[in-house]
Amino acid sequence: MHRFLLILFVSIFMGLSAGGQSIIPIPARISIPQKANFALVQGAGLSYDKSLGQAADFLRNYCKEIYGLNLTSIFSPRGSAMIQLKHNRHYKPECYKLGISGKGILIEGSETGVFYGVQSLLQLFPTEKTVRKISLPYVVINDKPRFAYRGLMLDVSRHFFPVSFIKKILDYMAYHKLNRFHWHLCDDQGWRLEIKAFSLLTQVGAWRDGTITGLYPGNGNDGKRYGGFYTQDEIRDVVKYAAERYITVVPEIEMPGHCLAALSAYPYLGCLGKGYQVSQIWGISKDVLCVGNDSVFTFLEKVIDEVVGLFPSKFIHIGGDECPIDRWKECPKCQARIKNEGLSNEASLQSYMVNRIEKYVESKGRKVIAWDETLDEDVNTKAYIMSWRGDGSSGCLKATSTNHFTIMTPSYGFYFDYPQHAKEDSLVANWGGVTSVSKTYHIEPVLPQIAPGKEQFVIGAQANVWTEYMSNPRKVEYMLFPRLSAMSEVVWSPKEKRNWEDFRQRMNDQHKRYFLWNVVYNSADLDSK
Repeated sequence: MHRFLLILFVSIFMGLSAGGQSIIPIPARISIPQKANFALVQGAGLSYDKSLGQAADFLRNYCKEIYGLNLTSIFSPRGSAMIQLKHNRHYKPECYKLGISGKGILIEGSETGVFYGVQSLLQLFPTEKTVRKISLPYVVINDKPRFAYRGLMLDVSRHFFPVSFIKKILDYMAYHKLNRFHWHLCDDQGWRLEIKAFSLLTQVGAWRDGTITGLYPGNGNDGKRYGGFYTQDEIRDVVKYAAERYITVVPEIEMPGHCLAALSAYPYLGCLGKGYQVSQIWGISKDVLCVGNDSVFTFLEKVIDEVVGLFPSKFIHIGGDECPIDRWKECPKCQARIKNEGLSNEASLQSYMVNRIEKYVESKGRKVIAWDETLDEDVNTKAYIMSWRGDGSSGCLKATSTNHFTIMTPSYGFYFDYPQHAKEDSLVANWGGVTSVSKTYHIEPVLPQIAPGKEQFVIGAQANVWTEYMSNPRKVEYMLFPRLSAMSEVVWSPKEKRNWEDFRQRMNDQHKRYFLWNVVYNSADLDSK
């Protein structure tokens, strides 16, 4: 009897709904007015305001694909529909209310909020397929996100993934109420974005003649030509697909380091001017863009012109990380740039490039995001900062103290290429440090060390998937889940609602939902510390 009461208490007050279903990320407020259920049947009516077509389409398609349940669109009278989606302009962006009662299902809120309300509704559905009827508990949910920026990054340079898989990633993000897809499109190992003005970027830069085998620095090379790229039509298709899920695609064009693929296509962009090839190994290359060469900036500006035309994102990510200065020390053009611009040393060349490109990006009505190395030499940049090194504290504290908007993406906790447990049967077992679900879940983006009044500069967080050791989409899924569920609760749910033991209980249903989505996931990690 005592055990039953404990389970009932947890179900009502910690976020579990009747019948054992659960919602991740946990909503801001959830209550169960009475223990009763509403039956959603085949052909149920769905009414929605004109502006909510995307949310209605998502709900209708999900019900048909997963459950074989067909919903019938009803535009009037509203009261005759079992499910009602209502746009209420009084709700703040991304906020919603979901109610299930004997009258049916009502989701109201902002346009984006209603879409997120649909995601919560779908997590109340059974975790087994059914075609007869769906029994849903009476519930009232009032919800809003904690952070405005809730991101996931996928590296497609080290290993390339087809558009079909990118769309699956976007669906996974939507289910978890994430809203920024950071697309790492170019690096030393491959350039993946078609640029009309520079066709060699994909003809040459998108392909490498082999890939190391084993853990870096490797135990050999497979000798196989490898590569691929996205056409501009494919980019537009992905951007549209993301927008239908209220996800903004943030493109990253790396500079001034991690540019070997571009140098291989156009050798004049580098200090040496010759001898480049698309990298077949991982790590950092000494060959970077020549900051002393004005034609490099002409190249970058033309690339940015096309990027801006393809991606409506407010942000353009320009990298700015892990850039050696070896070539700049030996390059007459770079030395001349230091002298003519009154720079202090070679390291200042990176700040010079970031500031110059930043101004060009701003002239296009966009804003720059860069990795936290950007602040090492220059805190005057206006760039939004992604703090990634270590636990992220150093970059975050420097960024917030100098009034830079900051996105927390610590490698210790939010790098999903790191192993999930110490005995991971994979190359990733020796890559980075162990990042368990618990470690991810306990990340707190707003550090207690942040100076009073500066907390506002932390606008969100992001998980990163680097793919040196992930060539198969199913491996990417395995590394994402269940850590993505943990991360989503960090960025969406109120800090005071997060509870590890409660999360573990709710993950019992989430694992079943992964199976429903046909997701490969790590099922043994919830006990890891």
